[in-house]
Amino acid sequence: MSDAVKETFFKDLKLVNRGKVRDLYDLGESILMVATDRISAFDVILPEPVPGKGKVLTQLSLFWFDFLKDIVPNHLISANVEDYPEECQKYKKELEGRSMLVKKAEPFPVECVARGYISGSGWKSYLKTKEVCGIRLPDNLKESDKLDEPLYTPSTKEEVGTHDINISFEESAALIGKENAEKLKVLTLEIYKKASEYARTKGIIIADTKFEFGLYNGEIILIDEVLTPDSSRFWPEDQYAPGGSQPSFDKQFVRDYLEEINWDKTPPAPSLPEDVISKTGDKYKEALVKIAGEKYAV
Repeated sequence: MSDAVKETFFKDLKLVNRGKVRDLYDLGESILMVATDRISAFDVILPEPVPGKGKVLTQLSLFWFDFLKDIVPNHLISANVEDYPEECQKYKKELEGRSMLVKKAEPFPVECVARGYISGSGWKSYLKTKEVCGIRLPDNLKESDKLDEPLYTPSTKEEVGTHDINISFEESAALIGKENAEKLKVLTLEIYKKASEYARTKGIIIADTKFEFGLYNGEIILIDEVLTPDSSRFWPEDQYAPGGSQPSFDKQFVRDYLEEINWDKTPPAPSLPEDVISKTGDKYKEALVKIAGEKYAV
């Protein structure tokens, strides 16, 4: 499937949620998670898909779920369509490579962000207050500087089309309880540490990333996608130069184009030129192979 999954594509399956990229279908005992080729920027879905993007996100998540399973269990049941319920089998071709059968977890209403470098919304916050999510930082940081220790900076999970809001640890504890907040902080930083150390051996800096967790049978598990170019900033280590924004293996081509045309970041989003779509797709695929190896290539 070379374009985004259309709203009615699996019309006889029960659609329960449509995110910026993923469509979730209720299969009774489990959830079918389908990664489309939709792309969003500044929390707005863009008109054109990036061909193959959904497969990249799925394959990279599968790699990381396996890599991190000694730290935290996850929601994956199977990514082999042959294992899916009977009603999915007619869509085998469409689902192959871009879908996962997952457990029905209860998601926490916070996104768990780990920042090893000062960039993005963290940098904007630092410029205003010298703080990120209530955490005071040194006065002399430059954009993209490595932080002395990675930060845990949670955010709210808002509806599609609206911006997630950075919150303090205390605010996250008020939402989900102090014990859960403490556990998510520890897990987030532990996962980030292991993943970022591995990525450095592949020539990639994981500047920051966000995770989602849920409860399943009373246990905290890792859900959604994990450590993809959609949820993380991947920088090529050999080009790293603090003092400005960095080249990246993600949708930076898209962000840069939208900034250049002075889009106001509210819907509807403008169309993307073909070369921006193509370059973005190439970067996603390059990141997948660098991190996970050729056997995961799409």
